[in-house]
Amino acid sequence: MKRLSLIAAAALATAIAPPALAQQSDVVPAIAAGHTLLTVTAQGSSTRTPDMAGYTAGVATQGRTASEALSANSRQMTQVMAALKKAGIADKDIQTSNLSLNPVYSQPKRQPDGSYDSDTRTIVGYEANNNVMVRQRKLDDMGKVIDALVSAGANQVNGPNFMLAEPDAASDESRIDAMKQARARAELYAKAAGLRVVRIISISESSGYAPRPMPMAVRMESSKVGAAPPVAAGELELNTSVTVQFELAP
Repeated sequence: MKRLSLIAAAALATAIAPPALAQQSDVVPAIAAGHTLLTVTAQGSSTRTPDMAGYTAGVATQGRTASEALSANSRQMTQVMAALKKAGIADKDIQTSNLSLNPVYSQPKRQPDGSYDSDTRTIVGYEANNNVMVRQRKLDDMGKVIDALVSAGANQVNGPNFMLAEPDAASDESRIDAMKQARARAELYAKAAGLRVVRIISISESSGYAPRPMPMAVRMESSKVGAAPPVAAGELELNTSVTVQFELAP
């Protein structure tokens, strides 16, 4: 029986292995005698202009006591939430992603030998953080919304992560492209080996998408508010990888 090199070695090892060992090996799909099994991995892609973005916005505040830090944070965050709603962001598109309260320590004291003793650190205050994940459905308004958030007291903005509200059509395009690539590669191998493609034995896939622009992270002070920041959505590339097994015959 013909086999392309690696497949042949795997099939032969399974054939001569003891029953217990053979059960642990990957099962080689059954093909007709004298035929060849070919495994091909190919990638397909499609591009779209994103129509939605996600980012986090929030407030970090400090105080001498935990209560002072948390109270200041709550006041400021209430203003941020109000600004989001005033900017037209729906309740369903706002979700708390982080709420934390942590002590702030003093710098360790330097010892005579030049080292620092961490045991000398003391709590000098507390920092409260509250962040929400925002889904921005109107990308043209994104810069204005971020400007409004900072004006309202937000001093932490991270993102954006661009996405598609309905990615199914673009995902299907990348799947079709991946299968075309796999089929073309199988035909190429078959022709080079003097064989022909008989049928597809199996198909498996993995997929995803990523923005072309790199995401950015910004930490800003509300006192430094300027013009609305420009936001470029760029393009999204959706990728699908398929692994296809073909049966080849003379």
